[in-house]
Parts: sequence; structure tokens; C-alpha cells
Amino acid sequence: MPRPWKDRQTDQLCRAVLSLETEGEVYLFLEDIATIGEIRSLSQRLEVSRLLDLGHNYHQIVQQTGASTATISRVKKNLEYGVDGYKVVLGRMK
Repeated sequence: MPRPWKDRQTDQLCRAVLSLETEGEVYLFLEDIATIGEIRSLSQRLEVSRLLDLGHNYHQIVQQTGASTATISRVKKNLEYGVDGYKVVLGRMK
């Protein structure tokens, strides 16, 4: 599947993330590169994916995360039909 967003700059971002060695370094980098709102959105999506993976329903996820049903649907679609990025991360976090 072609990824039109993948280019030299996104390659650089991936290398930057891979260069981080501690959770503290990740926090520092995230705080510099993204807004607090962007970080919270990414964190929320990851938590939604974790809860979906555990079998929680939409109502439970809305209550626990405050995510919209549209966000939950998008995450669920990516879990089911995406390129398995969530699955890789969730598997490694277990």
C-alpha cells in the first residue's frame, strides 16, 4: 500500500523517535514537537486501541477515555483493517 505522506521529513521523524532512549527523553521530545492537545489526542487513541483490544464496548470506552464515538470508530477501523501499527505497539506493551 503506497504511503503518500512518507517522505524525507517523515523518515527523519521516525529516526528521531527511534533515537530516544528513555521515557523522559520521549516526554521532552513530545513537549517540544507537539502541542499538549496533540499529545493528549495521540494518548487517547492509544488508550482507545488498548481498550478495544481488551474487548470493551463503545459505551465503556467513552466513559473511561472521553473519546468520541467517531474517534473510537476510526481506531477500531485501523485495528481491523489498518497496517497493524496499533497491534505491534499493543503486543510489545503487554
